Amino acid sequence: MRCFACLMLSLVLAMPAWAADTATKEPIEALKPVPRGDWWVKRHKEKLKAIEDADKIDVVFIGDSITHGWEGAGKTTWKENFESMSPLNLGYGGDRTEHVLWRFEHGELDGYEPKVAVIMIGTNNTGHRKEKSEDTAAGVEAIVEKLHEKHPETKVLLLAIFPRGAKTEDQLRKLNDGANAIIEKQMKDKDYVTFLNINDIFLTEDGTLTKEIMPDLLHPKEKGYQLWANAVTPKIKELLGE
Repeated sequence: MRCFACLMLSLVLAMPAWAADTATKEPIEALKPVPRGDWWVKRHKEKLKAIEDADKIDVVFIGDSITHGWEGAGKTTWKENFESMSPLNLGYGGDRTEHVLWRFEHGELDGYEPKVAVIMIGTNNTGHRKEKSEDTAAGVEAIVEKLHEKHPETKVLLLAIFPRGAKTEDQLRKLNDGANAIIEKQMKDKDYVTFLNINDIFLTEDGTLTKEIMPDLLHPKEKGYQLWANAVTPKIKELLGE
């Protein structure tokens, strides 16, 4: 018995710190794939049909309501800048990282080979449950890795989570900024990822987010979508090899 106890103690001492830490932590909600309600499932089925019907999809946009908004406030800007790129919009209002992971597991990465994936996700993790920046960043990284696992040749343009709240000291702004700092470090050694922080284009010199750009201090209006397109279109074309 004494020998067995010694053996168990040696195994515990030899366990990597991250393994011991993981064993004692609560599961991270941002990493657990889950679906949502009826309208969401309907949109998911519509997107699967769009994938099936498309001749080709070269650029896929992945995200939440801000990306979904390319079909609303950003519709004209989308047509002018991206329609010629054979795009697909996989933005869903209200999505958190765990919802994107569920969508990935249920067909939204199947049946096509995108050249570029534009990802911007995470503000609902911080907004809906005031999630720690570290957890949101873990969810974003899981999305990038799942996409890369499925499409290793796809180039990922990962955007920093957009600013929210009027001022730099806003709690949710700070959570987003914290997640962005972690994500940037996580991505720096991944040669298939370009991390791009365009957040300053939406802000005044002192960091204020105005309602002229985002009326609810979260979602861009038409002017915000134009700024977004202006900032990313050259990089998307570069990644496409144009």
